[in-house]
Amino acid sequence: MQAQENAWNEGDLDRFMLSYMKSDSLSFIGSRGLSKGWQTTLDNYKISYPNKEQMGRLQFENLQMEQLGASSAFVLGKWTLYRSADTLSGHYSLIWKKLEAEWVIVADHSS
Repeated sequence: MQAQENAWNEGDLDRFMLSYMKSDSLSFIGSRGLSKGWQTTLDNYKISYPNKEQMGRLQFENLQMEQLGASSAFVLGKWTLYRSADTLSGHYSLIWKKLEAEWVIVADHSS
């Protein structure tokens, strides 16, 4: 998740998305409800955060991590987005899955 945080803070949404499973079955639940798919998730991020100023500085704080088996894990945490105009924050729950040799997010509920 540190790599995601770094990518975000450098204004690089494409690199931020590398932690997500690149599949139409990726699930993302945000303020607009459920969306499916890696490309849809990236497109939604680009609409909501069109430039580095809007992206601000992101900070993750993992509160709980639980291994669900040899190839899956649950992560619960808090995100904070610091911008010049405001500070936003919320929580996330993530399901990570090990696909081949790589851990990726397969479901993200951020509010």
